[in-house]
Amino acid sequence: MNPFSSGTRLRDMIRAIRACKTAADERAVVRKECADIRALINEDDPHDRHRNLAKLMFIHMLGYPTHFGQMECLKLIASPGFPEKRIGYLGLMLLLDERQEVLMLVTNSLKQDLNHSNQYVVGLALCALGNICSAEMARDLAPEVERLIQFRDPNIRKKAALCSTRIVRKVPDLAENFVNAAASLLKEKHHGVLITGVQLCYELCTISDEALEYFRTKCTEGLIKTLRDMTNSAYQPEYDVAGITDPFLHIRLLRLLRVLGQGDADASDLMTDILAQVATKTESNKNAGNAVLYECVETIMAIEDTNSLRVLAINILGRFLSNRDNNIRYVALNMLMKAITFDDQAVQRHRVTILECVKDPDASIRKRALELVTLLVNENNVTQLTKELIDYLEISDEDFKEDLSAKICFIVEKFSPEKLWYIDQMLKVLCEAGKFVKDDVWHALIVVISNASELHGYTVRALYKAVLTYSEQETLVRVAVWCIGEYGDLLVNNVGMLGIEDPITVTESDAVDVIEEAITRHNSDSTTKAMALVALLKLSSRFPSISERIKDIIVKQKGSLLLEMQQRAIEYNSIVDRHKNIRSTLVDRMPVLDEATFNVRRAGSFPASASTMAKPSVSLPNGVEKPVVAPLVDLLDLGSDDILATPSSSGPDFLQDLLGVDLGASSSQPGATLAPRTGTDLLMDILSIGTPSPAQNSTSSVDLLSTADVNSNPSIALDTLSSPAPPHVATTSSNATNGPAYPPIVAYESSSLKIEFTFSKAPGNLQSTNVQATFTNLSPNTFTDFIFQAAVPKFLQLHLDPASSNTLPASGNGAITQNLRVTNSQHGKKSLVMRMRIGYKLNGKDVLEEGQVSNFPRGL
Repeated sequence: MNPFSSGTRLRDMIRAIRACKTAADERAVVRKECADIRALINEDDPHDRHRNLAKLMFIHMLGYPTHFGQMECLKLIASPGFPEKRIGYLGLMLLLDERQEVLMLVTNSLKQDLNHSNQYVVGLALCALGNICSAEMARDLAPEVERLIQFRDPNIRKKAALCSTRIVRKVPDLAENFVNAAASLLKEKHHGVLITGVQLCYELCTISDEALEYFRTKCTEGLIKTLRDMTNSAYQPEYDVAGITDPFLHIRLLRLLRVLGQGDADASDLMTDILAQVATKTESNKNAGNAVLYECVETIMAIEDTNSLRVLAINILGRFLSNRDNNIRYVALNMLMKAITFDDQAVQRHRVTILECVKDPDASIRKRALELVTLLVNENNVTQLTKELIDYLEISDEDFKEDLSAKICFIVEKFSPEKLWYIDQMLKVLCEAGKFVKDDVWHALIVVISNASELHGYTVRALYKAVLTYSEQETLVRVAVWCIGEYGDLLVNNVGMLGIEDPITVTESDAVDVIEEAITRHNSDSTTKAMALVALLKLSSRFPSISERIKDIIVKQKGSLLLEMQQRAIEYNSIVDRHKNIRSTLVDRMPVLDEATFNVRRAGSFPASASTMAKPSVSLPNGVEKPVVAPLVDLLDLGSDDILATPSSSGPDFLQDLLGVDLGASSSQPGATLAPRTGTDLLMDILSIGTPSPAQNSTSSVDLLSTADVNSNPSIALDTLSSPAPPHVATTSSNATNGPAYPPIVAYESSSLKIEFTFSKAPGNLQSTNVQATFTNLSPNTFTDFIFQAAVPKFLQLHLDPASSNTLPASGNGAITQNLRVTNSQHGKKSLVMRMRIGYKLNGKDVLEEGQVSNFPRGL
């Protein structure tokens, strides 16, 4: 029997193709088989049609063209028998997609099969429609699919829900037709139907705001009940995966709750308890449990919730960081980067674990952890974190040194407490990874060194010792050459010795040796050699006793391959040899470099989004750096730290633009302190000339802008105008802030605890209220592990500072204070309201007290 005759079965064809030894043999077999199939198609024999289509599907999966068999799919779909329909629909999904025009011909067959009496035929039609549905088919067949969502068989309901999901994706206008049907699926007991119903509701919520509001009001409580039943259910073998009851449904429910709770305080409040249960009861020793926990953390971070639940979520992510699975650690780092915007302190508790991730063998985890560490750095921990990173820089892989050194330099520039520390850390980076440091970094270092006149001697000695050991680090050599050229006399004479350094003996020849090695070393680039040549010229004046040796080194550069070096060598030799009378003036020490000008130019070389990150901001007791300011302010030398020029097209507003004050801004913006006024009035107000404008609010008519204050601290006036209120406002009395006085209230009182609130406002910011809560223990027993939690409606924003203590003495012998800041976006329309929860331990037992505060004074 010919193995390639019209009677070849599918398995025989597969066997023949696999027996081919070359690609050419395979192509020959496929061509022969395709020719036979074409012949049979032309004969229109219905008996071999299903066999031919099966062989065509296999040929299609091998990558050969099979477009000539597309019509066979349609003929098989139109056949009355189930086996033919099954092959036809399978071929339809494999050989065609929604872009094929021939697909329009199958719409009528699909409609008939969706109304077929055989539920298996209906299932085939739904499966095909869910895979290849186009927008036109969705509009034509949506009524049939919507009807089948209520079908008696759960498998059909499940397939109809999945098909509906594709329909609403293709035609969002049809979403409203499926809302009621989707809501009915959420009451299903069958997990397969329920999970598809939840997915359909999720799609509807992302597409339609009306559907989102409907599910939020009608279905949130039902979804929470379903999730609670699953979380607390006993062992169910048909749904159990690694000890978790149907983790797939768990995840779908959590995703839907995330959408429903996002931006809605009431819905978020309903799901708080169940999210806490899921987070605490789910086992994390298996991947299924970790998947559920991760989705729970995502939901907690997305909804409007209190800080306590977010702290629980961040602690879960901290446990993920100790997991051996790289994927779990990576997603935990990603989530912590988002979580740091919600609760920086909670993330800081896992700083040690995050630092360990920076040393992980996996490159992706290292980079992500390094980005997170950069976000964690602040003025309090910069010293410790920088030391850890620099210690790791010494042993890190070569391919990671570039990223690591860049982050360290950014951290040091931004958070340096003093110039001495800044210089020390930058020298360590240059010693360990100097060849990876970018030009703008060592340029900035030279600018800072230039401005630290009292550290010139220390710096040049430190660089001299470093370059003797790390001469292969090109960037370090450049900075050392520049400093020795400028301050070589300080190096030789041990000028400016600090108590932390030991004296060293350096002769003039030793200093010149360093420069000579830099200019003669074969692997030094042109920039290093040029800087060394300039340094030699400067040292010829500072070290007259060895000027002849310096001259010989310069003369040798006349034979350099670089034309520029030849020319400079001739010129410098002439200066040394013939112009001794003016040489000292020509090579005098470079004037102090202007940090402000350098920062402006440096920021201009970066994209707008990165310029603020790239700018060094070294707050230094040895000499404060000049900030980036607008040109007018820089000329007036008013010393503002935050004023930035804003482009303006109108002439009369140029002063406001240069001062960085948007006088046309709405007074409801956070931190707005000025009412609209003219540029002339503003200038007079800054200089305290004339009377204040009547439009100015009384709370902002403070004496910060008086002449005496401007003279004593000229940055106060412009700081007040240039930036909004800082994010952390210390709680002070109303007299200290010159704001209106508000009477204190007793926010809560029980037989064992009393809470008092005192209020104050910052000048000119009526929306924000500073609250100092004082907690007094009325019982004879001491409270330990004291914690105060508060929640507010969504029109309010609440920030809690750490409490003064977590132990509350007995019988009123002491108190705990805690500062709160409440921002009322509906100030003047809605009053403050707050729910409180106080937890503590009494004789080793947990005690919880709750209350609500609604008696806030008017005007808050």
